[in-house]
Amino acid sequence: MMNGSTGQRTGGRGRVRAVSAALGLLAGALTATAAGPSPAAALTPPVAITADDLTTWQTNGIVWSMAADDGVVYAGGTFSTLRPPTAAPGTGEQPAVNFAAFDAATGVPTDCSLSFTISSGTATVRALALSPDGETLYAGGQFGAVNGVGVSNIAAIDTATCTPRDDFKISVTATVRALAVTADTVYLGGDFNSVGGQTRNKFAAVTTAGASLLPFTANADEVARAVELTPDGQNVLLGGDFFRINGTTTHALAVVDATTGQLTKSYPGFIHNNSTVQDITTDATGFYTANEGTGGGVFDGRIAMDLSDFQQRWRDTCLGATQAVAVHSGVLYSGSHAHDCSSMGAFPDQPRKHLLAQAVDDPKLLPWFPDTNDGIGEPVGPRVMTQASSGDRHYLWVGGEFTTVNSKPQQGLTRFADGPDTGAPWVPNVSLSTLTPGQIDVNWQTSFDTDDGELTYRIYKDGSNTPIHTATGHSVFWDRPQLTWTDTDVAPGETHSYRMTASDGTNTSTRSPARSATVASTTEAYPARVRADGATLYWRYDEGTSTFAHDSSGELNNGFLRNAPAYRQTPAAVAGPSTAIGFNGSNEYAYSNRQHPAPPRFSVETWIKTTTTRGGKIIGFGNLTQQNSTRHDKHVYMRNDGRLTFGVQSGGMRTVTTSGAYNDGQWHHVVATQGPWGQGMALYVDGQLRTSNTLVTGNDNRPGYWRIGGDNLANWPSRPTSNFFAGQIDETAVYPTALTASQVSAHYALRNG
Repeated sequence: MMNGSTGQRTGGRGRVRAVSAALGLLAGALTATAAGPSPAAALTPPVAITADDLTTWQTNGIVWSMAADDGVVYAGGTFSTLRPPTAAPGTGEQPAVNFAAFDAATGVPTDCSLSFTISSGTATVRALALSPDGETLYAGGQFGAVNGVGVSNIAAIDTATCTPRDDFKISVTATVRALAVTADTVYLGGDFNSVGGQTRNKFAAVTTAGASLLPFTANADEVARAVELTPDGQNVLLGGDFFRINGTTTHALAVVDATTGQLTKSYPGFIHNNSTVQDITTDATGFYTANEGTGGGVFDGRIAMDLSDFQQRWRDTCLGATQAVAVHSGVLYSGSHAHDCSSMGAFPDQPRKHLLAQAVDDPKLLPWFPDTNDGIGEPVGPRVMTQASSGDRHYLWVGGEFTTVNSKPQQGLTRFADGPDTGAPWVPNVSLSTLTPGQIDVNWQTSFDTDDGELTYRIYKDGSNTPIHTATGHSVFWDRPQLTWTDTDVAPGETHSYRMTASDGTNTSTRSPARSATVASTTEAYPARVRADGATLYWRYDEGTSTFAHDSSGELNNGFLRNAPAYRQTPAAVAGPSTAIGFNGSNEYAYSNRQHPAPPRFSVETWIKTTTTRGGKIIGFGNLTQQNSTRHDKHVYMRNDGRLTFGVQSGGMRTVTTSGAYNDGQWHHVVATQGPWGQGMALYVDGQLRTSNTLVTGNDNRPGYWRIGGDNLANWPSRPTSNFFAGQIDETAVYPTALTASQVSAHYALRNG
C-alpha cells in the first residue's frame, strides 16, 4: 500500500519501503596511502542512515509492531506505560495500554491515545498497517476491545480522530500477527482458523469497507507471521511457520494470487525445515525475508528475491535469528541477534549484534553497527522496523525487547536518521618500532566507527599541530587491520613522539596518547633473524595500555589484546629495548585480527616465564576470538606440572610432551614445528629438540585465528586446570614453514643481543 502523504510503501507490520541502486562493500586490510588523500565521507555509501540514536520516549514492555505516515509513528505491543528518554523505569510514566503514537521527528508522544484490552489473558498488538491514503490505521493482535469498543483481534482506527471505526468489525478467532492493506482489501495472517464464521487457516482477506470476508483463500497448516503485497498489487507474499499452502508443499515462504489466494510460486525445500519467515519487505525490484531458525544447522539470515521471477538473488548465512527488515536507499536494514557471520567472511561467533545493513544486491555486511541488548521477553532485541519522513528528514524507527541502545539505557523504542552524523571514530591505538637503523615505524590499529568503514588518519610529530602524514584505511569492528608509516626524517639517537587522530570526514577523534621512540643506530640481531627466517606474524608486545599487538613481520598480521593484560613487562626475554606482556591465567589473551587458512606446514615460536601450577594454553589456532574456541589445535600448552605439550588434530589428538618442567620462573624459548614426512612434529625448548613424532604430518585443515595466552583445551591429554596461561610471554612468531634445528638454536643463541 502507499502512505498517501509520504509516498512510501508500507505493509506486513507497517514498514515503509524505498527504492535505490546499491554499491558493494569494500573489504580487506588496506596499507597506508600516500599523504594527502581527500577525507572520508561521514557515511560509507550506500549507507544513508547514521548509527547515532536519537532521543525517543520509551515503553515499559515489548514493541511488536509499527507503522508510519505523515510524520507520525504508531507503535503497538505488550506494554502499559510510556516514559521520557533517559528516564529509569517507574519515572515520569504515563498510561499507554499496548499502543502509542509519536512525532517521528521528535520522538515525543502525540495526543492519540488508544487502549487495547482483553477480558482474560494478556492483550497485545502484533500488527499495524495504514491505508494507502493514511486515513485508517489497521491493528491486529490479541485483544477484545479498543477504548472499550468491542472487537475481535482486528480493528480499524480513524487516524484523524484517533477513534475505532464502528463500521469495520469481523470475528477473527485467534491472534493476528501480520497485516497488509490496499485501497479496498485488508490481508491478515496469524494463528486463526476462522474469520467471519468461515474457515480461513492462518491467512485471509477482508474488505476495507465493512470488513466483509473475501474469497481469497490461502490456507496454511502452521502459523502465519508475514504478509506483504508485491508493488504491482498482483500477488501477496506470505511468510511463517507453515509447510503447506492450500495443500501444496511450500515451507515458510509462498507467493499467491492477490485475488484468489492460489499459489503463484511455491518454495519446497528452499528454507530449512526448522527455520521460519518472520518478516517480509519489498522495494521496486525485489522482496526480502527475515528468517529465524531453531536448532543446529538452521537458516537465520536474510534472503533477497527478485520480483521478476520470484527467484533468489542472494542469501546470507549469519547465525542469530532475524526478526525485522526494512529497505531505504538501496540498503536492507535488519534487526536480529546475529552472533556468527563467519560463513560469509564476517565476524566469528561472539556476543550478539542486533542491527545490521546490507546492499540490496550484495549480502556483504555494510559498516553500520548501532546496537541494542537482548532485553526482556525471549530475549532477542529488535522485533520491528518502520520508516518515516518529516520535513526533509528521514527516520528509521526500531522497536522490540531491548532495554539499551548503543550501551545506554533505552527501552522498547529507538530511532535513527539520515543525519547529522555526530559520532566520532575510536581513538587509534599506536605503537612505534625501530627495527631498522635510521627510521621509526609508526604502526597503528585501524579504528572503528559505527557508520563509516573508510576512515582518515592524521599523524602528528613532536607536538606539532600540523599532520606530518595522512592515510586512509577500511575497518569494521571484527577486522581492524594494522597500518604502518615509516618516518625517515630522523637521525640515529634522536627521540621523537607521535600522536594520531581518526576522522570519518565530519567527526574526528581526540588525539591518541603520545608515543615516543629513540632512533636505532644498529640493527637488533634477534628480530632481524626472526624476520629473515620468514616469520609472517611477529608480536614483540611493546605496546602500552591498548588493545593492539603490532606485527613486526611486515605482513600486517596484527593482534587484539583482550581484557587488559600487564603491558611493558621487564626484563624482557631478549636483550634490547623491547618489553614483554603478562597474562593473569583467567581471562587475558591475544588473538590475530585476521582469520588465517590452516597452515599445512608451520612453526610457532615464543618465550615464556612462569611459576604457575595450573598450566594453560600458551599459543594455538582456534576458530573463535571473543570466547573459547570450539575447534582448537596447532597449539602448545603447559600442564599443571610445568611440562610442555605440543598437539595437533590429525585423525585424532596427536601430542608430544617434554620430560622436563619449565615453570621455574625463568625465561624459556619454546618452538613447535610441523613439517612433511620425516620431520612431522617437533618441540624445542631453549634451543634443543626435546621431543618429536616424525610420523604426524597433518593437522585440522579449517581456517582459524592465532591465539596467545589462552583458549579451549577440552579433552586434550593431561589437560591443565586452566585454559589460560599465568605468566609472561614475549617475542611470539609464526612461520609458514618448519624451522630447522639449526635455525631454532640460532634464535636462542641471539637472546643476549
